Amino acid sequence: MAMSVGGGDEDAPMSDINTTPLVDVMLVMLIIFLITIPAIVQTVKVKLPDVRYMPTETKPENVSLSIMADTGGNCLVYWGETRVTHEELLKRSTDKLKEIVDKAGGADKLTTDDLPEAHIRGDVNTPYRCIGGAIYTMQQAGFAKVGFISQPPAPTAAS
Repeated sequence: MAMSVGGGDEDAPMSDINTTPLVDVMLVMLIIFLITIPAIVQTVKVKLPDVRYMPTETKPENVSLSIMADTGGNCLVYWGETRVTHEELLKRSTDKLKEIVDKAGGADKLTTDDLPEAHIRGDVNTPYRCIGGAIYTMQQAGFAKVGFISQPPAPTAAS
């Protein structure tokens, strides 16, 4: 049996890369990550809701709020198409509920299904403090149902 060891020039630099140490390091890192990731990621098991698009059933007595922020970070709240302040929002929503209760002949004659809902459309760049403030105001006024209006997901090629 014969073995070829290359050229006769023994002073030439070795041009082959030794990949064994690289593979060894990568395998050790893989084992470390496989062991440590489950130990680091600890969460409470929660069943998350399935996201589905459900068309909103709008009743004439429902309140439509649009919320956005200007360039200075100030919250802009619109009741329909009319801009309102926090105080005006509280007064208008309280007056609307009082009108509905009076029309029904008292609060004991109404159920939560008979009461109007507040539908909030929040701009994607709006800080949560603006939207949270509107939710708090509507709940403070007595609105039992406060929901969000969102953009349905764009249809994909698969669906």
